[in-house]
Amino acid sequence: MVTPGNVNNMLMAGALFAAAGPFRQLVADRGYDTNRVRELIAARGAVAVIPSTATRRPQIPHDKACYRSRNLIERMWGRLKDWRRLATRYDKLARNFLSTAAIAAIIIYWIN
Repeated sequence: MVTPGNVNNMLMAGALFAAAGPFRQLVADRGYDTNRVRELIAARGAVAVIPSTATRRPQIPHDKACYRSRNLIERMWGRLKDWRRLATRYDKLARNFLSTAAIAAIIIYWIN
């Protein structure tokens, strides 16, 4: 799902979870540490693997070993952002942006 750059990720969380299909755990960064997101994940019968923000009291524990797997996704986004066209979002149309992302992912996979 592609949204404009000025849309908060929390607004799309419900739609993203519905599109994801069934899952047992959801690994996300501190930016998703909101009660609403945690409630949406719990409603799906899954476990939220989200570290608490520094201001949350009390801190909610998370599975640190599982959270380390998020590193793979962060490295993938880092590689995709090497493509300036993706990092700066030159494309105005969502279909063009997604096409560029797909081409970049194919080339990165092919090179490795």
